[in-house]
Amino acid sequence: MRDVSHAVVPLITVGIIGTIVTAILGFFWAPAVDSNSWNAPEAYRIIYWHVPFAWVSFLAFAILFLGSIFWYAKRSDFGWVMVTIGSEMGLLFGLGVVISGPIWGAAEWGVPWDWGDVRLNTYALLTAVALFLVMSMRSQPDGEETRDTLAAIGLFGFILVPITAMATTIWRNRHPGVIIIETEETGMDSEIRLVLFLGAISLMVLFAGLVSLNYELHSLRKQISDKESKIDEESMQ
Repeated sequence: MRDVSHAVVPLITVGIIGTIVTAILGFFWAPAVDSNSWNAPEAYRIIYWHVPFAWVSFLAFAILFLGSIFWYAKRSDFGWVMVTIGSEMGLLFGLGVVISGPIWGAAEWGVPWDWGDVRLNTYALLTAVALFLVMSMRSQPDGEETRDTLAAIGLFGFILVPITAMATTIWRNRHPGVIIIETEETGMDSEIRLVLFLGAISLMVLFAGLVSLNYELHSLRKQISDKESKIDEESMQ
């Protein structure tokens, strides 16, 4: 566990501090947006958490996707651990998105959710896939059949990632489009981009720490399980 604390604790600590600093800068330092273009201009400040949560959640679903492929190709415990961690992290950061988004929607649109918006609903489905996987892993007996089924669901879930990412470009509903570069249309200030990217980097660091921690915990559980099996075998002799 000393190796775990040496690698994980600094990552998680830096990530949490960076996320808090992002919130402070977003609420008290970042400039206001054009009040003529928004119904609730001050509510936009939640994007400094909302958008980075969404970006990092896609990394989690990428781990889920790669883990599913590793599981089917190699039948390795490493692949299954990736599926598990990807599901857990996808759920955690996905909830960050689906909680923060409706807060902004309620202020800007007057309703927390728009059932006609493609991005909102595909992302909600993506988070629901992660929730289903996490609950199934905790309720179903572990075995190859269970792993095959859940890995297949994980592959299906990843298909929703590019659909969600491109939704506002292909189907422009209420949800704002992807805005990264400052133009005359977007009017995005350099200070806004700075805080936004600080939030993204901070959550990525936190994500790396949580992934490392979960991987070490899974490794420790396997070691304990192997030792228990060995003790049981010796007691039967």
